[in-house]
Amino acid sequence: MAPSIYLSEQSSAEPVQIINLKPNVQQHTCQTYEKPQRRSLESKGPHYKWDIVWKNVLIFILLHGFGAYGFWIMLTKAKWQTNLFGYLYAACSAFGVTAGAHRLWAHRTYKAKLPLRIFLMILQTAALQNDLHEWVRDHRVHHKFTDTDADPHNSRRGFFFSHIGWLMVRKHKDVFAKGKTVDVSDVENDPVVKFQKKYYVLLVTLLTFIVPALIPWYYYGENFWISWYVTIARYTLALNITWLVNSAAHIWGTKPYDGTINPTENKFVAWAAFGEGWHNYHHVFPWDYKAAELGNYRLNPSTAFLDFMAYIGQAYDLKTVSEEMVKKRVKRTGDGTWEGRQNEGGVGEDHEHVDCIWGWGDADMKEDDVNDVKVFNHLKED
Repeated sequence: MAPSIYLSEQSSAEPVQIINLKPNVQQHTCQTYEKPQRRSLESKGPHYKWDIVWKNVLIFILLHGFGAYGFWIMLTKAKWQTNLFGYLYAACSAFGVTAGAHRLWAHRTYKAKLPLRIFLMILQTAALQNDLHEWVRDHRVHHKFTDTDADPHNSRRGFFFSHIGWLMVRKHKDVFAKGKTVDVSDVENDPVVKFQKKYYVLLVTLLTFIVPALIPWYYYGENFWISWYVTIARYTLALNITWLVNSAAHIWGTKPYDGTINPTENKFVAWAAFGEGWHNYHHVFPWDYKAAELGNYRLNPSTAFLDFMAYIGQAYDLKTVSEEMVKKRVKRTGDGTWEGRQNEGGVGEDHEHVDCIWGWGDADMKEDDVNDVKVFNHLKED
């Protein structure tokens, strides 16, 4: 980080005393006059020491360099079947993140039968965004301490930091200290998660790079190196789309449900990230399996996927929020953009995070919220 520049000047002159010498006027204690100081332009916000992990910086530079070359290959040399396969593979791995790591394991918005849990674990592994245990731990801490120093990708530190910079520096000490207070015992005891963690390096090598590069080469005669670079491009794009949820969806958009927090409703991110851009709603109601209030699938294909899984009996106990609960929250803390309504209560600029929870099962979840949650497709446990 570049050092701060101070524009204030230090004066060594002694203070000037002003004494009233007019006759017949009661004398008062001498007043001290300080020479005015030029106002400093130093930021009022906290200053951070960027403890850079240069190995990670090099990895991301190389990844984006090869990814850019891969996009050029896609446009100029790759077969249309290779590009289509790359998109479909990216879409499948995205469901592993959105419906799996995010809505199932991190927020426990629904329950899943063993076949679906294994399927989602495989898809999430193909996305290569850290193993499920680490993904869930960081995400629950993010929700519990959103946009504070304990948030791994605190958006108050800027777009670059919340997008990719947080992966290039060592975590703030508060991430470790307060992160220990967040319960992840359910994930630690999950046999599917433990299996993935044990064989993670082997699994991601196969599912993220080798398998998607070999399939176009083997089945329809694509040049292997063209297929390889298309694979790198696909992975690079998928990463950046996911990171937009942490960055863009915490900076640009509306806040119809809670105007006191940074997360926003961002339609572009919702479209690109398979329904994960309705972020203001999601941070207010993190236990809703839809991660949005929308009643359709237009910008939320992850919800359509989960509804289909519920239809065939693989997903059950899907939790959502009642309309009454939504209206109460909108009236109390919304910014006035919900269905064009005016917000009747004022909102401040600071959010003290006293009501933040990471999802269903958080000990700090209010009893009224628990009682008002709607649960669909209730099935017996395995």
